[in-house]
Amino acid sequence: MASADIATQYEQSGFVYQPAFLDQQELEQLRRITARFHQHWLQENQNFYRQRAINSAYLTHAERMSDEDRHAMFTIIGSAKIALVVKPLLPDGAAFMNTQLFFDPHNPQQKNYWHRDTQYLYSPEEEQAQLGSTRVLHYRLALYDEPGIELIPGSHRYWDNPEELDVRLARNGREAYHDLPRGQQIPLNAGDLLIFDASMLHRGLYGNNRFALDVLFCEVRQDLLQHVDANCLPGEALLRKLDYPAPFEASRNALRQTP
Repeated sequence: MASADIATQYEQSGFVYQPAFLDQQELEQLRRITARFHQHWLQENQNFYRQRAINSAYLTHAERMSDEDRHAMFTIIGSAKIALVVKPLLPDGAAFMNTQLFFDPHNPQQKNYWHRDTQYLYSPEEEQAQLGSTRVLHYRLALYDEPGIELIPGSHRYWDNPEELDVRLARNGREAYHDLPRGQQIPLNAGDLLIFDASMLHRGLYGNNRFALDVLFCEVRQDLLQHVDANCLPGEALLRKLDYPAPFEASRNALRQTP
C-alpha cells in the first residue's frame, strides 16, 4: 500500500489493515521471543493472570528480555518496513512509546469490553474535548490466526453516539461487552498488521489462543513521552545498526528533557 493510501485510509476510518505484513522468518522470530517473555511474565504474574489480565507490557525492558532477543525485536521494530507504515501517519516525526503483548484471559467466560484508551486518563468531557488532537497509534502484529479486533470506524474523530457511550461506560442498563451496531470486526491472520488509533472506540475479540504484539508510536510530544521507560529503549550501539532509529532517538531525547 502506497504512503498516500495509508494516510487516506487512516484519516477516513482510523485504522489501516495490511495482510501478510511479516515474512515467515520475522513471524517465527517474534513467536519465539514473545513466547519466552510470556513464560517469564506468567511466572511473576500468575495471580493477576488468573484474575483478569489480557495483556502485558514493556517487553523490551533490559531486565525482562535477553540481549539477543532485544536486538532481534528492535531490529524488526526499527526496520525500513516499519518506517514505511509509520512515516505516512506521523509525518512530523514519530516516537516509540511501548510494546504490549495481548493474549486470551485465563477465564474463558471473561467478557471483552468496548473502550477508548483515553478513558483511563480523562473524564468523558475531557476525552471529547481533546478527541482528534493527539495521535497515538497501535501497530498490532498478529502472531497467530485470531478473531482480531472490533472497531467503530471513524471514531478517532467522532464522538460516541448515546448507545455507544452507555455501553462503553456500562451505564443505563448496558454493559461494556454488549454489541454495537456500528462495530466492524477485523479478523487477523498470522503475520497481518493492523494499525489503529488508540483513542478510537474498540474492543479485542478473544478466542483461538490469540497472541498479538502491539508496538505503540506517537507524535514527538513531551507530554506523551514523559512516562517512557529508558530501560525499554535500545542503546547507542544498537541504534546505529537500525534502519529506522528515529522513533527511539525521539524518546531518548524526550527523557533527557523530562524534569
